[in-house]
Amino acid sequence: MDKRHHPSAEVCAASLAAVGDAMYAIGGKWKLKIIVAMIDHRRRFNELQRLVEGISAKVLSNELKELELNGFVRKIPVAGSQLMEYELTDYSDTLGDVLHSLTVWGAMHRKKITGRSLKLPALETASVD
Repeated sequence: MDKRHHPSAEVCAASLAAVGDAMYAIGGKWKLKIIVAMIDHRRRFNELQRLVEGISAKVLSNELKELELNGFVRKIPVAGSQLMEYELTDYSDTLGDVLHSLTVWGAMHRKKITGRSLKLPALETASVD
């Protein structure tokens, strides 16, 4: 963002509304972590709970419901059982650039704050000056 540029009140209001909509859909401590845990794999509930460290069953259930309502996740019945698997929808692909940018920024921020890097294969990390 260019700090010298001052957008009009209308542009500012529209930007705030758009960010608010995004935060409603994917904000909070868990939603993006859940989405990342499902990239390339369907997951059962208990598997997701193990992968997303620290999330309770109740919170995971609520987050999955919200992700489903916002079109990012769908439930798939497991044949021959009452179990369900969760998978990402095609709509969740629209988060690709967001997730990549957050991953790169998060790795850069960790290095800035702690002095330690994360090993992220195939990701370009921004330099910390």
